[in-house]
Amino acid sequence: MLVTAPYSNEALQQLERYGTVHFRPWKPHGRAFHSDELIRLLQETGADALITEHDHVDASVIETANLKFIGVCRGTPSNVDVAAATRRGIPVFNTPARNAQAVAELVTAALIVFLRKMREGEAWLKSGQWKQDAHESYLYFRGHELCGRTVGMVGFGGVGQRVAAVLSGFDCKIQYYDPYLKQPPKPEYVPLSLEDIFSTSDIVSIHLPVTAETTGSINERLFGMMKPDAIFVNSARASVVQRDALYSALKERRIGGAILDVFYNEPPDASDYELISLPNVYATPHIAGASFEVDGYSVKIMNDVLKEWFVHGNRSIRQLVNPSVLPLLESQQTAL
Repeated sequence: MLVTAPYSNEALQQLERYGTVHFRPWKPHGRAFHSDELIRLLQETGADALITEHDHVDASVIETANLKFIGVCRGTPSNVDVAAATRRGIPVFNTPARNAQAVAELVTAALIVFLRKMREGEAWLKSGQWKQDAHESYLYFRGHELCGRTVGMVGFGGVGQRVAAVLSGFDCKIQYYDPYLKQPPKPEYVPLSLEDIFSTSDIVSIHLPVTAETTGSINERLFGMMKPDAIFVNSARASVVQRDALYSALKERRIGGAILDVFYNEPPDASDYELISLPNVYATPHIAGASFEVDGYSVKIMNDVLKEWFVHGNRSIRQLVNPSVLPLLESQQTAL
């Protein structure tokens, strides 16, 4: 196995039960490996399996290497050509909700910072403007509490549910839209239509993957339904939101503001900075899932997946990204 994802020594030792492990992490390299670099590493090590995180696993890698599986230590394996892997009969595994706690903590913290006017207060304090009265800051920067807010979750998978669990500790009412969820994970979570989420929530938080169905699905019509003081939060992917519709709603102050951790171009371009620079936007540089602990969660999920697949023969694991590969794998086994 070639492992380029961050792995602890203990987790690598667990992998060694299944074969030889070649550890070439991408982070000391300074960036993700490009496809030609990955091909060279696979050839040098003779690896027939790959565990990656952000490297460019395109069709050229998949066609060149004879891989038994590809493990992706990410929730969304957007750096892997899954279709090419499926055509070659290669199962692709991911680690959904690996960063759920990290995202939940950042979203909660950002909401408190935004509602309590902490950014404005800090800037005012550091600029030396507190000169008149002991109560001056109290009057200028009195904000709102997170407690008791109605939060609407758009997409309610592992990350969305973890965010909801943390916010529930603030006595927030949780409602969600997710057509793929058959029943509420908890009785107190209320399923609603997408339109009702936008029209009745004090906070709308996006937790959608990028698909043909979701791209651009958050549009002008939905923003027009939001309360004038509602806050829009996107810690998922920018492309699920129509950029101009969001910009107009914020620029014209038709909604209370936005907390954004993802952008249409990364690094941001001029249009992104136009959005980021609005006074009612609190923006962070795509760091919602960037905690040191996330690496540990990733490798635990991946190692558990490999144990289920190779030791227990479990073919129904939810971390299999391309279940359509199963008939091809069965036919290969039959041929052997």
